[in-house]
Amino acid sequence: MAESNKMKDIPVNKLMIQMGIPMILSMALQAVYNIVDSAFVGNMRTGSEAALNALTLVFPIQMLMVAVGIGTGVGTNALLARTLGQGNNKKAAKVAGNSLFLGVIIYVVCLIFGISGVKAYISSQTVDPQVISMGTSYLRICCVISFGIIFFSLFEKLLQATGRSLYSTIGQVVGAVVNIILDPIMIYGIGPVPEMGVQGAAYATVIGQAASAVLLFIFHMKLNKEFEHGVKYMKPNARIIKEIYAIGLPAIIAQALMSMMVYAMNLILKFSPSAQTAYGLFYKVQQFVLFLAFGLRDAITPIIAFAYGMGSKKRIGDGIKYGLIYTTVLMILGILITEIFPDAFATLFNSGQSREYFIGAMRIISISFIFAGINVAYQGIYQALDGGIESLVISLLRQLVIILPLAGIFSIFARNGQMGVSLIWWAFPITELVACMAGYAFLKKIKKNKVENLN
Repeated sequence: MAESNKMKDIPVNKLMIQMGIPMILSMALQAVYNIVDSAFVGNMRTGSEAALNALTLVFPIQMLMVAVGIGTGVGTNALLARTLGQGNNKKAAKVAGNSLFLGVIIYVVCLIFGISGVKAYISSQTVDPQVISMGTSYLRICCVISFGIIFFSLFEKLLQATGRSLYSTIGQVVGAVVNIILDPIMIYGIGPVPEMGVQGAAYATVIGQAASAVLLFIFHMKLNKEFEHGVKYMKPNARIIKEIYAIGLPAIIAQALMSMMVYAMNLILKFSPSAQTAYGLFYKVQQFVLFLAFGLRDAITPIIAFAYGMGSKKRIGDGIKYGLIYTTVLMILGILITEIFPDAFATLFNSGQSREYFIGAMRIISISFIFAGINVAYQGIYQALDGGIESLVISLLRQLVIILPLAGIFSIFARNGQMGVSLIWWAFPITELVACMAGYAFLKKIKKNKVENLN
């Protein structure tokens, strides 16, 4: 069966499972990059506490690079799926080509920042010279060799838009395996490879990302036959770029706001390096759980977008219903894992002085997963139905408008040790609950204005 027929004919509940499982695995493996780095770095012979703090401080910029790459890919994904649903293969080729042109521009910006802006960024969050040195070395490598993560994000979404999510997962698995194999070799120094510490973790990460990008490029060229390929389609087309970012910009802002939030939280927690490190470690566990929702969202968006292009109210409705049901199930599983095994995660990271803060954060913040997952699903639905503004508002509520003022107010009472810091963690469940209530209202509005008016 042709991939386009698959998107059109298979029942939505089955199609979402078929497409969603590979995407969920893909996103989970993407989160593994950061968890694996922290686990190996946390067990270094010397300087492990400083190294964990350094990785916490560089994480927002890593997230920002991923945000721009994935956000551009999300816009490409939805636009390409809709264009193919309309049967416009010529435009589809231009959509794919323009997304790769945008990838080149994104890489150049990351390269410039990696050369000139890294040290100033790290120094804004700490005065510890060892942490500054480690953070600067790690982040500079990740920025200068960032083409892997950028183009992986784009090729992944190009394959997902045509229903070939399994191949994007294969690429992600290959990259994760390469990273996991290289981490101990380069961090600790095994065989002829010298001990490189945090720099070794950075090199292992970017080599794994590059391996994924190369493999997905091959899959894209060989398998995506619904439209033509070639450098000529990379010629910038202002109208198509505008359409890509009309859908993708809210996703970029959503991811970028996550980066800004982590940076702001690092500043709020600057009074306690142990609490700061604990938050950074927990955030990586949290991302692992929420990336399950992101993976399912990446199935929800093209399925609903394709149905929207077809004008099928039933398939749109099924996409919304099953997307929310499956997301809720995944988030309940995530809550159970994090509530039952916090000590195991603390041991994995060898969290040292940050251990009690880390366990406290996991116990409290994980309550928010079910609301956060539903919010992610809402945003995937909005993006498929041209609801970019609604998606942006939810992101602003979750990452900026509610969370940071609450955390800032609670931090006034947080100087009394672990009990005081625990109050900051409660800002997360409160924020996600309020955003979820707003998201439900937006969903009702979009269904009324966009779906019910379809012929």
